[in-house]
Amino acid sequence: MTEETPVEETPVEETPVEETPVAADLPDDPVLAGLAEQFPGAAFAARDAYDEADVEPADAVAFVEAARDAGYDAFVDLCAVDHLQRRPVRYEVVVNLLDLERPARLVVKVPLPGPDPEMPSLTGVFPGTNAYEREAWDLMGIRFTGHPDLVRIL
Repeated sequence: MTEETPVEETPVEETPVEETPVAADLPDDPVLAGLAEQFPGAAFAARDAYDEADVEPADAVAFVEAARDAGYDAFVDLCAVDHLQRRPVRYEVVVNLLDLERPARLVVKVPLPGPDPEMPSLTGVFPGTNAYEREAWDLMGIRFTGHPDLVRIL
């Protein structure tokens, strides 16, 4: 029998990432100002083509529900991002919502620490998140508590 030489793992150098700038003042948007009043812990920023809100996992369902009630009633998609060693918080769930009347886009970001990321399911607010949450669970291991059928797709 031959003995295998242990393979040394090459350390991955952490790349410093510039923090996402958060606007000190909200955009001149009464809908976002109302959401900011309801959720003082949320951080808002205005981008070129959309507005952004960073929300804690515990507030995610209530925030998305309030955004829906405020006019962001079209769910576009939900995805998960693995920042690996590039940010202090490893995972992030990103939800895209549209207000078709104004028109306006709101990107809701929910940071999740590893190694066992978990957040409440949004299926009670937007049933269309079902398959997207299952995909994030299957591919990234993000558990969505309260999901009606969190089974693997692949």
